[in-house]
Amino acid sequence: MDAVANALESYRGRDRFVRTVCYSSRLLGGLLAVQAGVRPELGRRLLLIAQQLSNCRATLRLFDDLSMFLYSRGYGLGGTEEDTILRLLSVTGNLADQLYYPCEHLAWAADYRILNINSEKWWMFSNTLWTLSLVLGALRSFRVVQMLKKKLKGTQNNTYLRTDEANHLSRQAYQARMRAEILNIISCLADLTNAIHWMPPGFLWAGKFPEWLVGLMGTVSSVISLYQMSCGSCSNKDP
Repeated sequence: MDAVANALESYRGRDRFVRTVCYSSRLLGGLLAVQAGVRPELGRRLLLIAQQLSNCRATLRLFDDLSMFLYSRGYGLGGTEEDTILRLLSVTGNLADQLYYPCEHLAWAADYRILNINSEKWWMFSNTLWTLSLVLGALRSFRVVQMLKKKLKGTQNNTYLRTDEANHLSRQAYQARMRAEILNIISCLADLTNAIHWMPPGFLWAGKFPEWLVGLMGTVSSVISLYQMSCGSCSNKDP
């Protein structure tokens, strides 16, 4: 309970917890809705809860632009990265994330009739940027895994240069980082299936997912995000 309370004290922790509840409600609500005679009213209410929590998160993201800008500025052009491909993927991903927020804000304002513009167009732009960010995030983690595998082989080939204890600790660190990156790939791919589902009709499987499947993919990603946060791992910003 203390861990949950501490997580809810921070904005990121609260957002990830609400995201998990949101998608879990969508999963359960979607399952109840498709089963004839099995409390369809409860399913409808759970789907309504999921929608309201999603709206809440979109409203709170109105204030994320500055933190994203500071993160992007701190990373810069990735001068500290040891790999050019990794640097390119990270910089492009940061740019996509930075552009995502104003597009979503405009769509949000249009939905609430604050601005007299076409909200569907701006939702499409924001979803396209999110999709790009997820693809780049998965590719970046895949690249990191490749690099870590090479380093692990290096520790095996150079054991005589280091003490057994130092070599063991180094391998443990590489393996832990590799597990974190593999989890990030799974998370990005789970979210990517939903991002494509929310694309305009006609694009791959856009619009073809039932509610429970959207909830399942989002729940998988959200649980991974909570686990990464509890382990102190970095995770992508995600709607």
